[in-house]
Amino acid sequence: MAGCSGQEKEAMTRLALAGNLYEENKWQAARNEIDSIRAQYPAQAKVLRKALELTRLIEIKEAERNIAYCDSLLPVRQAEAKDVAKGFVFEKDSAYEEAGNYLRPQQTVERNVERNYIRCGVNEKGEMYLTSVYFGSRPVNHTGIRVSTKDGLFAQTNPIAYDGGLNYRFEDNGHVSEIVQYKAEKGADAIKFIYANAKERIKVDYTGGERTYTIYMEEADKQSLVLTYNLAVLLADVHRLTNERAKAIKKKTYLEGKLNQ
Repeated sequence: MAGCSGQEKEAMTRLALAGNLYEENKWQAARNEIDSIRAQYPAQAKVLRKALELTRLIEIKEAERNIAYCDSLLPVRQAEAKDVAKGFVFEKDSAYEEAGNYLRPQQTVERNVERNYIRCGVNEKGEMYLTSVYFGSRPVNHTGIRVSTKDGLFAQTNPIAYDGGLNYRFEDNGHVSEIVQYKAEKGADAIKFIYANAKERIKVDYTGGERTYTIYMEEADKQSLVLTYNLAVLLADVHRLTNERAKAIKKKTYLEGKLNQ
């Protein structure tokens, strides 16, 4: 440092401090010091290049920490999800679906012919959905549901248009069937409400049509939702940890390549 200018010496001293913090695994403190160097000594290109190298070393350490965290927790969550999933039926149409779905055996379509009920499921990514099923002598043409308890608390789904695919209606032998599915945020409030109030009597109003139709959720259907919600939490954790691990590995590889250059 003997031949350096005053500002360069100051910047090098600050960089040495950041390096010490890095060695002590105080990565955020080291980042803060590097940010100060960039702000206060923008003209010191040599120091800034070394600061960039140190930043990449910090990011590599952080990526390694994230990989280790995922490696420790992922097998646990996978084992938990596998155990809970034993109580479900797994369905997947490989021709049309990227991810299969888990359903409680009591809620599969073939076991619930000619019944008005609320069923639920969750896909392999932990994305839960709700479905309202209507069967009757005349149409309701519903596009949503409102769930409530006797104390006046309620939640509702977003209205869903019929598309002839997941959301459809048909007539057979003088009876009308209507199926509406609420995915992601469209059914999230209703799902959380039923989960939180599963011990209460839950009223379900089929809404959005020419008339309102009302049922009360059966205990078995409420219990199915509770169990499906619990599985959804585990599957979402598995999906998140898997993605985070993959991203951390990719970032580490990228940063190591930059340092080698």
